Amino acid sequence: MTSFQSGRPQAPTLRPAMGPSRTTPGRYNEDMEQLIFRMHQMLIDELDADQISAMPADERRKVVEQAAETLLRREMPGVGGITRDQIVSRVVDEVVGLGPIDALMRDPSISEVMVNRPDEVYFEREGILYLSDVRFRDDQHIARVIERIIAPIGRRVDESSPMVDARLPDGSRVNVVIPPVAPKSPTITIRKFRADKLQMNDLVNASTITEDMVEFLKACVQVKLNILISGGTGTGKTTFLNALSAYIPETERIITIEDPVEIKMQQPHIVSLEARPANIDGRGEVSQRDLLRNTLRMRPDRIIIGEIRGQEAFDMLNAMNTGHEGSMSTVHANSPRDGLARVENMVLMAGLELPDRAIREQVASALHLIVQLSRFTDGVRRVTHVTEVSGMEGQIITLQDLFRFQQTGVSPEGKIEGLMSPTGIRPTFTEQFEQSGIKLPDGLFLARAR
Repeated sequence: MTSFQSGRPQAPTLRPAMGPSRTTPGRYNEDMEQLIFRMHQMLIDELDADQISAMPADERRKVVEQAAETLLRREMPGVGGITRDQIVSRVVDEVVGLGPIDALMRDPSISEVMVNRPDEVYFEREGILYLSDVRFRDDQHIARVIERIIAPIGRRVDESSPMVDARLPDGSRVNVVIPPVAPKSPTITIRKFRADKLQMNDLVNASTITEDMVEFLKACVQVKLNILISGGTGTGKTTFLNALSAYIPETERIITIEDPVEIKMQQPHIVSLEARPANIDGRGEVSQRDLLRNTLRMRPDRIIIGEIRGQEAFDMLNAMNTGHEGSMSTVHANSPRDGLARVENMVLMAGLELPDRAIREQVASALHLIVQLSRFTDGVRRVTHVTEVSGMEGQIITLQDLFRFQQTGVSPEGKIEGLMSPTGIRPTFTEQFEQSGIKLPDGLFLARAR
């Protein structure tokens, strides 16, 4: 169970998630959990639920905290000190928060929270998974937290619809799976929303990218090249897109299309559009493709699609080829070549029955650059390739790596060692930099001796 002092969460006990290791036995205090459960039930009976729910979040938490302290003094006058603070904080989490995982959600160093079953809750910090000391009482306890997440947004989850995506009020992304699809227990996966906006300098300091590559990508954004950010799950694609978008001039009208909203643009003229699933009756769905088609009638200077997932790929390529340069998006893929194959397959999903060569020509003329991200075993997310889409050769789209990460070893501490360096190939679009008055560092593309 996460420890507290003066109502503030302390760092949970850390244990890297390696193999079947378990949290230290005895940390889960069943008597304490039963007390918290009883106080929770008593508070529900004493408080006006409608009045509490209508309050702002900060005020709601304060009112419930005062009520919990009063109830604890009345029911258990002998409890005091840290134990009292701990009980009150946990009860408040049960009434107005996300129960046992609320402390993890408040920890700014944690990026993801994963509930696998009542006695198995993991979290991610700096790219590493840890098994926490947090516990739920049983499956019903998890189900109650799930209901608290999805009820305010009108979603449902039951045997006929056992999976749901949702978003917390702070923007955190939630995925829920319940039995029978998850036969052992209901599961909750929360990708936390970062309130701060990472800049490229932060990514340089985190060893994600080099300063030379930042200068190059900044120039690519300024001359309105179409950029695809590729990477596997959890590699930081959206974070990188956010940071890269900072180089879009403030004079441009930017329209973002997402499902769900995650991009935090830093320009003043932004229109954010969000896809919507069908309602309980199967009506009212608004897909990313619907939004993209409508976007073309909204006079965008740039179109940013959070992630290409399906048929909207065809419309995106059309937009890039018909005057909407400087667009950006992300795609789930493990290499630049794989990213192109994914886009090609998604165009086929549009059902237009285009020949393969026509699709590839469309892709090759629309996309200029692919930035590949990977998460390494040390938890660091790195750019591994910056690759130009240089054209067609026969039936094949030609690619050429401009920058590439080469791993050289692993330090005694488990840190990946390597070098991100130019390959010696100059991109075919360097004339656009000169025409725009952009001067890149001398020798930027020169291969370096290893």
